[in-house]
Amino acid sequence: MTYRFQIPLTFQHRVVFERDVFAITNPVLDELLASSEAGTSRVYVFVEEGLSEILPELSQRVEQKLISLPQLKFCGLDFLPGGEACKIDDRVYQKACDAIAGAGIDRHSYVFAVGGGAFLDAIGFAAATVHRGVRLVRFPTTTLSQDDSGVGVKSGINKYGKKNFMGAFAVPYAVVNDFAFLHSQPESVRLDGLVEAVKVALVKDGEFFEWLEENLLRIASFEKEALEQAVERSAVLHATHIAESGDPFESGSSRPLDFGHWAAHKLEQISDFELSHARAVSIGLALDCLYSVHKGLLAADDGERILKLLEGLGLPLWSEHLDARESDGRRTVYAGLEEFREHLGGRLTILLLRSPGQGEEVHEMCEELLEFCLQELQQRVCTLA
Repeated sequence: MTYRFQIPLTFQHRVVFERDVFAITNPVLDELLASSEAGTSRVYVFVEEGLSEILPELSQRVEQKLISLPQLKFCGLDFLPGGEACKIDDRVYQKACDAIAGAGIDRHSYVFAVGGGAFLDAIGFAAATVHRGVRLVRFPTTTLSQDDSGVGVKSGINKYGKKNFMGAFAVPYAVVNDFAFLHSQPESVRLDGLVEAVKVALVKDGEFFEWLEENLLRIASFEKEALEQAVERSAVLHATHIAESGDPFESGSSRPLDFGHWAAHKLEQISDFELSHARAVSIGLALDCLYSVHKGLLAADDGERILKLLEGLGLPLWSEHLDARESDGRRTVYAGLEEFREHLGGRLTILLLRSPGQGEEVHEMCEELLEFCLQELQQRVCTLA
């Protein structure tokens, strides 16, 4: 006999936009965090190391805030390495697991992770696996993590030379996008992270793409209101897709939010992660947009608008790592197509564009046409230089 049971699951995905959330007088955390059945809930905090240089008083402010909340018992704070290096092996993940276990964190406790996207990935993986999952509250600190990865439901580290090979799907208890962190980042980091806002606008919201074009000068000059609006609109679009697409844990073969990422992930690997995720994604977007144009899907004028927006944000369209080749002369980046397919399994599914805000899935990519697009991108960059 075969018995089949449906197991419906419902998650609440809380995404908060706030300023200076660790101020003693700010009520957001008090309202957001519930007590455990036993009374107070334990909380352990992980902060990305680099933040201590930018915000030297951060750890003290976090500790004072958490001690002031009657429903929480503050159990400690650790600074751990961040950046893509924290995902290259499992050392940060293991240190986080050790600290969580040592602090007696259980499923009614909280793990706070304060840092950029890679750091949230590594700490989130630990939180998702200890006790098969403890409550995680993310505090993304960069544009890239606030407008995209921080509001996602994935975590992981790199393994076997592949991006995010080890990881877990786990909906965080909450994501708190504190704009005070956003404006503390270096200017290049603030702008680079907007590549994911461009991406989600291209695949989900043509009006948002037009807004980014119209407000490019305000954003590029770091006008706070414009930058915050871009981040919030992007984050909401990402979270909405995750919640409403019908495939939040990517059981199928389609990943529209990974538009341009097949090449980006491979470029990061080829460069030994010297090329940042944001800048690799910009190149991947440019390549797939140009491919959409030459495939006859996207109007040439729209393709030019997209490339100009990326250039206006100071993002690259080319990297010397695209010239890396295998022994047979094939560009190494093309292996990213099979790795992209393998990550989900099933049939290769790549999103291309018909217009800003409207995509179309295809199941094959012509390397001859990709070669033509890459040569065009390289020529464009050389001409502008």
